[in-house]
Amino acid sequence: MNNKTAKIGLFGIGLDTYWPQFPALKSRLEGYLSEIEQKISTFHSAVVNVGLIDTADKAFEAGHHFRQQEVDIIFLYVATYALSSTVFPVVRQAKVPVIILNLAPESRIDYDAINSMGDRTQMTGEWLAYCSACPVPEIANLFNRTGIAFHQITGILKEEECWNEVRDWVEAAKVAYTMFHNKLGCMGHYYSGMLDIYSDLTQQYAYFGGHIEIIEVDELTAMRKEVQTPQIADRIAEFYTYFDVQADCSKKELERAARTSVALDKLVDKYGLGSMAYYYKGIGTDNADTMSSIILGTSLLTARGVPVAGEYEIKNAQAIKILDSFGAGGSFTEYYAMDFNDDVVLMGHDGPGHISIAQGKTKVRPLYVYHGKVGKGLSVEMSVRTGPVTLLSVVQKKSGDLSFLVAEGETVPGAILEIGNTNSRYKFSIGARNFVNSWNLNGPAHHCAVAVGHIAPKIEKLGALLGMETVIIC
Repeated sequence: MNNKTAKIGLFGIGLDTYWPQFPALKSRLEGYLSEIEQKISTFHSAVVNVGLIDTADKAFEAGHHFRQQEVDIIFLYVATYALSSTVFPVVRQAKVPVIILNLAPESRIDYDAINSMGDRTQMTGEWLAYCSACPVPEIANLFNRTGIAFHQITGILKEEECWNEVRDWVEAAKVAYTMFHNKLGCMGHYYSGMLDIYSDLTQQYAYFGGHIEIIEVDELTAMRKEVQTPQIADRIAEFYTYFDVQADCSKKELERAARTSVALDKLVDKYGLGSMAYYYKGIGTDNADTMSSIILGTSLLTARGVPVAGEYEIKNAQAIKILDSFGAGGSFTEYYAMDFNDDVVLMGHDGPGHISIAQGKTKVRPLYVYHGKVGKGLSVEMSVRTGPVTLLSVVQKKSGDLSFLVAEGETVPGAILEIGNTNSRYKFSIGARNFVNSWNLNGPAHHCAVAVGHIAPKIEKLGALLGMETVIIC
């Protein structure tokens, strides 16, 4: 969709009055700033470093440069005491989120070494190299009074904990960039009466940006009719590569699914889609044939970075895209029952699954009825692989505002229903009952997205960048 990438802005601050007084100080602080640039570059190459800003004039130049370079986030390294007037023009011009790096060069000042220097001018110069914490209250006061949102990382320059946090902010900025440029295809209509999933599309634009393309099912049906026999054969071969196709899957159903899968790829390419949400009744029409053979194709799309949500669940398509953009997968699911004996929550759904995060190879099974829906055909049966997981829901509140609802848990082995759906067992640190009560209390739609790994801190940072509240229940 977009060949560009998120850009990370970086600058340090100092006070020009110091340089003639303490000749070695400026180059030392610039060396620390260079270390920071090199470290960020190890996990994201697009870093725009405007250097050590020590006057208001330089601050204006830096702010304009950041705007010209279209940076998406700024890291402000507080190297020593500096005037807040060297900060405001930079961030005011750039108009992007700011992360203050309050990073000391060492874990403590070497008091004895400084006190033994004898020359108080030299002693002061050495002391100033440790004064990163000094101007942060001044900067915070400025930001609060001028309405500039900011976040802080406080610690030591070489401390891994700090760099993990920096990495999380960079990843969150990259996901925000992805969402801003994402095209979400909405094909069909809502499931009648499913009131919780109805979405305000303009609010989706307001928080995530991007573009929402409204697509007629008839277009996919028309594309399906253009698919040639060799393409169908090739796609069936792909099915056998990526899925564990069960013996009772008929040739006719595999051909139907393959035809739709090839057509879906064409549809995605035509509109440059990065995600989709779909649902359509299609009673007694060619569209019914299309929509009842869509699951394998949408599962393949999901696995290759175009996640798909069923039941026209637009909010959840956004959640799945976010998780997938973090590199953690992201699969359409809901909790449907509880096992009180084992203290687990049973979660799954019909429709597409993210085969890249499955435990083993995803099975393909024929279903003779799509429960609650029109038609029959092939479906996928998978469990999310055992280990740590994160659940995410994009919640639309009474006010209309969007928020994130997050829970970390783990998938555990055990008996599941083999009914041709995605299906997993989830354990949570707060227990199954408390999880369900806490999750429900926040009013999400009944669908959510699941990803592998624990990434709640990254999602929380993404929420901060997007201006969205994030509630983490465990």
